[in-house]
Amino acid sequence: THAAVLVLVVLVLGPAVALIPLAALAGVLVATAVRMVEFSGLRAILHSTRSDAAVLVITFVATVVLDLATVVILGIVVAGALALRAIARSATLEEISISEVGGTQSGVDSHTSEERALLDEHIVAYRFEGPLFFGGAHAALLEVAEVSDVRVVILRMSHLTSLDATGAAVLADTVRQLEGHGVTVLLSGLPDRFVQTMRAAGRYDHLTDLNHVFARTPDAIDHARRHVARDGHHT
Repeated sequence: THAAVLVLVVLVLGPAVALIPLAALAGVLVATAVRMVEFSGLRAILHSTRSDAAVLVITFVATVVLDLATVVILGIVVAGALALRAIARSATLEEISISEVGGTQSGVDSHTSEERALLDEHIVAYRFEGPLFFGGAHAALLEVAEVSDVRVVILRMSHLTSLDATGAAVLADTVRQLEGHGVTVLLSGLPDRFVQTMRAAGRYDHLTDLNHVFARTPDAIDHARRHVARDGHHT
């Protein structure tokens, strides 16, 4: 629709548009640009991590100095380099007993059976493992945002190794969407180094006020079961 209107203006209303003072057009552009900027998002990025703040400042300055296409490429390259740097720093080596590999005592099978049991109780537990940054934030959380037929979602963050401002923002938006659909969201095991990033993105303090942030996942599961039982009793 916008493209069709612009073509109509250029082909039909060109002579009339040419009479509009450039100062007036500049005012329209300034007002449009101001509405495009999300100041709350800028504040969140500046207060999240130094890497995210650096990307914001670099792209902001480059937008004024360079052309827009170059700035987009520069922003992607800088953000990607910082994300790879964070992933490299988060790599760890952990010794595991051979008897535990592929077993059911502390391996994947025990987690799977536990999560299936929770699903029968209208509780879904999602485990985040590895990095959650701008490149994979949306894909990693898309399924969470589309959860249906559950009453409580537990976000298990203890194995999260990297989190940037965009990943935290998408996570906060997912919490907001789930709560908007009447789903209670619990957060468990978030490493202390990511608390500030989550707080800057929003919803973390909201979850804390509701006592929905837990240091241990078993505590979150117990709370979820009490919540489902209480709702079932009310209905």
